[in-house]
Amino acid sequence: MKTYSIQTQLKALYEQDEHLWLTEMVKLLKENRLNELDIENLIEELEDLGKRDKNKVESLLRQIIIHLLLLQYWTEEYEYNYRHWQGEIATFRIQLNRALTTNLKKYLLENQEDIYQEAVFIVTQKTGLSINIFPSNSPYSLEQLLNKDWLPEKFK
Repeated sequence: MKTYSIQTQLKALYEQDEHLWLTEMVKLLKENRLNELDIENLIEELEDLGKRDKNKVESLLRQIIIHLLLLQYWTEEYEYNYRHWQGEIATFRIQLNRALTTNLKKYLLENQEDIYQEAVFIVTQKTGLSINIFPSNSPYSLEQLLNKDWLPEKFK
């Protein structure tokens, strides 16, 4: 009966203070009190954590591609903005490389083409450029996109 009471309290705590709930979950895990865990909410949180990580690295990679496309194709704005775009590329690369794990890198490899297509869409919306001027498939390898020193040949 005591276990049920603790689990009920933890479920209520989850609704009131997620951070405190998480602290309690960690404590229970460290103390190997597995039968007292709020399993339902713990599973939900772990699934959400995985989604957040994927969304974060996907967003950072998309931003790198967007700024590479701006750098390469938005010639009317190049003189005024190229340093800013290069700075954004560098910033997003640093953030992405810090966040990457082996599994997240694999995820990006599997989804790189979709991320590229989204980036092209965003750039066409931002610039008014025709979608036809962009390569239909990503011209960048993931290694190039992650490499802090890599820029397309024309911009080195």
